[in-house]
Amino acid sequence: MNKKNNIDLLGGATLIIFSMLLGLNQTLVKIVNHGMHPIFQVGLRSFIAAIPVLIFCVLFKRKLSIWDGSFVPGVICGSIFALEFILLFFALEYTSVARSSILFYSMPVWLGIAAHFLFENEKLNFLKILGFSVSVIAVFIALFSRENSIQGNIVGDFFALCASFLWAAIVLIIRTTNLKNSSPEMQLLYQLVVSSILILPVCLYFDFYLREINIEIILIFLFQSLIIVAAGFLIWFWILSIYPASLMASYSFFGPIFGVFFGWFILSEEISIFLLLSLLLVCIGIYLININDSK
Repeated sequence: MNKKNNIDLLGGATLIIFSMLLGLNQTLVKIVNHGMHPIFQVGLRSFIAAIPVLIFCVLFKRKLSIWDGSFVPGVICGSIFALEFILLFFALEYTSVARSSILFYSMPVWLGIAAHFLFENEKLNFLKILGFSVSVIAVFIALFSRENSIQGNIVGDFFALCASFLWAAIVLIIRTTNLKNSSPEMQLLYQLVVSSILILPVCLYFDFYLREINIEIILIFLFQSLIIVAAGFLIWFWILSIYPASLMASYSFFGPIFGVFFGWFILSEEISIFLLLSLLLVCIGIYLININDSK
């Protein structure tokens, strides 16, 4: 399939919907944490999401192979994926969705900095450096602006920030190892399958299972697993096969916007002026980091 050279209405709408699902995800995780232990939620979600992805790959004959040199980096990515989401889910035990979203979706900033040193054609220019600086200021505002009325704990904030570092690390491993030769679906399966294999036995050993579970939480959890993780990322890979990744990158600033919105809309989280300033700055920073790539 030939890639288009611009984002049309279909592509733009799909990318915004995908960003909306990612923003909604953290609110749903926080809700499900009331009924499931965070570690159990991570492992079970990966296991359930892997099933429809695998069925999709078999039905549409996607390339699935562990003999193409991708096995070791795939296992490493899956392990990092497990730790990334354990940190993120625990972050939502201690801090607000709004704060977590701003910190977690700062990932493109750390990815851009690392790419400067790893890839010859992705050096930081003035706009990227400006975007990086603005984003770092945003992160510092989110971390250190604490008001009694705003739910936030430095432990949770730190976990969310570390999770964003790990997310960037996964992208870098995929781009710099034989894993880049695997199909996108295989890359996703490595992360889902390996993380579930690592996490679920830990839950069995430490009795990390259910809390105050009910049908509402079960339905929300299934929506997370089947719609956001499985279907959402399959659609993402479909869009990636049609549109250039460099053009899609500029849509990444919608993630923190939707995250803050759903935290306020569903959980009635209070949003301070400092948090809004942090959100604005991190979105500007992400946009500046990607703006040259989208031309």
